Amino acid sequence: MDLLGFRDLVGRVMTDPDFLDELVRDPGATLADYVLSDDERAMVVQALGRVGQAPTAERARAAKAVLMKRWAM
Repeated sequence: MDLLGFRDLVGRVMTDPDFLDELVRDPGATLADYVLSDDERAMVVQALGRVGQAPTAERARAAKAVLMKRWAM
């Protein structure tokens, strides 16, 4: 089995809306298949919680934007 990292996660977020919805709903379970540094994991969780109680679609858009910025660094 190949190990999935941060770039894999961002790539899937960008191309798979169902995966992004799942990530927003249940980040713990969704991230279980990815090998992320503590900083990467914290950044993803922070990105998902950034807009608090906003609707899932809005949280997904915000998370996608943050992940793309982080990946581009």
